[in-house]
Amino acid sequence: MRIPTAGSGLAGGLINEIREVAAGAPVAVAFSGGLDSSVVAALARDALGAANVLLVTVNMGQYAYRRGNAIVLEMAEQLGLQQRCLLGQARQHAVQRGGPACNRCAREIKLGMVKAAAQGRQVLTGSNRSDTWGQRGLRIHDGYYSPLLDLDKPQIREMAGELGLEIPRIGEHWGREGCKLKHLLKPLINPNYHGRAVAEANEVLLEVLAGMGFDAELANVKIVGPLRRNVALVNVLPEPPPSLKSAVLRALGGLADLDEVRFVEGPVRLVVKAGPSLAGDAAGRYWVEHGRLAPDFAHPIEVEWKPSADGRLRTFHVLDAIPL
Repeated sequence: MRIPTAGSGLAGGLINEIREVAAGAPVAVAFSGGLDSSVVAALARDALGAANVLLVTVNMGQYAYRRGNAIVLEMAEQLGLQQRCLLGQARQHAVQRGGPACNRCAREIKLGMVKAAAQGRQVLTGSNRSDTWGQRGLRIHDGYYSPLLDLDKPQIREMAGELGLEIPRIGEHWGREGCKLKHLLKPLINPNYHGRAVAEANEVLLEVLAGMGFDAELANVKIVGPLRRNVALVNVLPEPPPSLKSAVLRALGGLADLDEVRFVEGPVRLVVKAGPSLAGDAAGRYWVEHGRLAPDFAHPIEVEWKPSADGRLRTFHVLDAIPL
């Protein structure tokens, strides 16, 4: 199938494509309430009719941004579509115990649970060029269909406007609705220590920024350090004024599960242990450094890789961040 360019009526072309692929059958949409899945849901609605589109959301409990939970319902109402919510936090704990594994989480938990709930319906996803599936996945495969797969964020935003969608910001910046657990850059061994730290720290950061009227393009708290010690790395763009930094440090300093809080104020070298599989995979390490880590830091990073023979570490573990 040929994908039309944005200037040639992208939304209309994809509506026709969805109608052709679905062949009149009802579909389910893996729905987060963010830009990508909302655009897919609107396209499916216009292609097949609202009665034939079910939105399925996997809620990650404390790792979902609090505002995001409300936005899922608001966007479902804006779209005029039925919506179902599933709980996935417990399964996340098992997946992330061996180290950060966002791709596995998306594949096994989010998409896997949506597919089970779809009960035979084809599952539409918002995967696109900005994520790993968009770079390596297939447009139609194993019951999943990703109509935006060949598109980038500017095209998707343009389509949202064409479809009349008003999509609020959910989490750390406009490009991601995200999951707070992605900012835990070490194994999730103790959810009541590691998990709670990343969940609470990122919520507190956004609350402080909003309270002081600071419109951040990027805002997150990465949790690194040895397993017995939670070190919080605060990333905010544009660079906040000293008074705001002080307010953030005070607020985060009050969280019992954070042992140290630092602002990322310039380039850093991350000291990272790689599990046995990743240690022998140069392409995998490149993706972790440039695709997984670098985009979420406020300043450039370089990575000092340390191979680990510990088979329990399935992916990676960021031990420290050293200013350059």
